[in-house]
Amino acid sequence: MPLLSCQNLILGYDGKTVVSNLSFTVNAGDYLCIVGDNGSGKSTLMKTLLHLKTPMSGEIQMGDGLLPEEIGYLPQQTVVQKDFPASVREVVRSGCLNRCGIRPYFNKAEKRAADENMERLGISNLAKRCYRELSGGQQQRVLLARALCATRKLLLLDEPVAGLDPNASADLYALIKDLNDGGTTVIMISHDITASMKHASHILHIGEQNPLYFGTAGGYTESEAGRRYIRSEGEQT
Repeated sequence: MPLLSCQNLILGYDGKTVVSNLSFTVNAGDYLCIVGDNGSGKSTLMKTLLHLKTPMSGEIQMGDGLLPEEIGYLPQQTVVQKDFPASVREVVRSGCLNRCGIRPYFNKAEKRAADENMERLGISNLAKRCYRELSGGQQQRVLLARALCATRKLLLLDEPVAGLDPNASADLYALIKDLNDGGTTVIMISHDITASMKHASHILHIGEQNPLYFGTAGGYTESEAGRRYIRSEGEQT
């Protein structure tokens, strides 16, 4: 059974349909990039996968024992979040909150998981630093470590390189690819089609209330939607 299966989804808000006839599957180890124009429903889909929104119609199934609260999520950062006055260790540990239930403290296993993920992402030396004093690239590493504390099975990333300079963006993309190569399944919203084609195994292109393409990244370049989108992105740069 796929790790995630979406069948005949209709998504929207305030009674307005944004995406319809959406079906796709994500297998363990996949790296799926979701692309499309602004307002095409990418963020709505992400929130639906997180069970923060209910689909207007259709079905989402999860396999391999995956639970909604076990999905790691890296949202787009707001100005308030970037100025969060907590230590790096505290931010990373907060990724374990869903495991705590009503318990008002982190146990040894949760603290160890946070330490391991900080080491995995190369930020152990920042553990005592204040989060808001870090660079944008460092902050994204901290939030990625936080997301990994929720699970190593599936990461949902919403424009993870937004606002980063080219070097920091390349560094974060490489880090995400390393996590995927290590067995973590990745679903990422991206406006950067070049990076999407370079790193992703699969592409989901949504727009105009309908999915325009779902398949391998290599096949996307040969599709009508892919050729048109890649050409339009090139004209804007």
